[in-house]
Amino acid sequence: MNPQDPQRRDIFSISLLNAEVRATLEGSFPLLWVEGEISNLASPRSGHLYFSLKDAHAQVRCALFRAKRQLLRFEPANGAQVLARARVGFYEPRGEFQLIVEHLEPAGAGSAQREFEALKKRLQAEGLFDTERKRALPGFPRRLGVITSPSGAAIRDVLKVLRRRAPQLAVTIFPAKVQGQGAADELLEALNIALQRGDCDLLLLTRGGGSLEDLAAFNDERLARAISAAAIPVVSAVGHEIDFTIADFVADRRAPTPSAAAELISPDTALLSQTVTKLSQRLQNNLRRRLQTEDMRLQAIQGRLRRAAPASRLRQGQQMLDRLDLRLLRAMRGLLAEYRSALETQTQHLTAQGPQRRLELLRQRLGVLPGRLQLAWRQQHVRRVERLAGCGRELHAVSPLATLQRGYCVLRHGDGRGVVSRVAQLHPGDRIEALLADGRADLTVDRVEPEAEAGKNS
Repeated sequence: MNPQDPQRRDIFSISLLNAEVRATLEGSFPLLWVEGEISNLASPRSGHLYFSLKDAHAQVRCALFRAKRQLLRFEPANGAQVLARARVGFYEPRGEFQLIVEHLEPAGAGSAQREFEALKKRLQAEGLFDTERKRALPGFPRRLGVITSPSGAAIRDVLKVLRRRAPQLAVTIFPAKVQGQGAADELLEALNIALQRGDCDLLLLTRGGGSLEDLAAFNDERLARAISAAAIPVVSAVGHEIDFTIADFVADRRAPTPSAAAELISPDTALLSQTVTKLSQRLQNNLRRRLQTEDMRLQAIQGRLRRAAPASRLRQGQQMLDRLDLRLLRAMRGLLAEYRSALETQTQHLTAQGPQRRLELLRQRLGVLPGRLQLAWRQQHVRRVERLAGCGRELHAVSPLATLQRGYCVLRHGDGRGVVSRVAQLHPGDRIEALLADGRADLTVDRVEPEAEAGKNS
């Protein structure tokens, strides 16, 4: 073929060339992850996003269309380090290589998610999530320990539900940060304190919802292992219903919200009272039916006896009737005693958990508070006296009187114009007053020599 022959050349139009390049590029690369820094961000009225992703050596243009942008959980900005899920594209009208972004997330969030999944997989392999090792929750807990922020919405939701369902349940709050730097350490410390005290028979670890970064403290490996090794059951209620943390997986029970956790933990006192009332009514109805049945039997026996006229049979029947009557009486007494015992047990249980017992415990605690207050006041008084003495010593150390005792003096104008601090304030013949450590002296100025003139004379 002669390359100079126009009839034998393969000539591409620009449109065709760009179409071929687009088909080649988009067919050669799968959907891939790309990490870089956002720059040249533009957001036209169409709702699409156009920007560049760059690193230290290169950059590539990107397009994020409105439908995908609406699914983002953050607002992209110039300078943000992001992780993009994208496919390779080619914009034919301009002949530009670009990336069509399907998903965008902060680079740190992707790393945190991967660390979360890796830790979850490792702890699951160790058996920390196994159902067999999880402990049952007490049906009637006496004291609940809540590990959370004392100022958060979670503790308010929990206490609100408990006041409604189980006002007799004692609650101890173990305060800890639930978000930010040092939160994991504080949560672990609060858990250890609660376990060391040993007065709680159930622990609740809780906070409100948030992002993966907000819940990072509850994904701490040390906290997970401490929950697993705890001697008492632990309930986890972290975030909203869609949020899951490592603490949720390793805890004995997981609740979707703090309020749901309070519902799960607390026995419903009103429901228990209704149950006891229903059982009492059933007992009375059963006894009434039993008495009616036995009375009908007795009447039937008496009728048969009346129909059997011979006296001997009548006496035998009377004896049998007496025995049956005694058996019936013993059976009824035993049944009544059994039901009465069950009723007393339920009543005692409700009384022990009632507000009256709670009030008595609060009165006992209140009785020791005056002594503790008086002791605290005495200790505070001693500390303030010691602090006042220390301030006095410090004040004396910087006092002008201390300076005077070292051989210095203070000069004041004899006419009451104040302290003399400069030579320019004095003139020959002026009367001045010198204050010394042990008194004062009246002086007369004979000569005034400023520092500059003194230097010339020397």
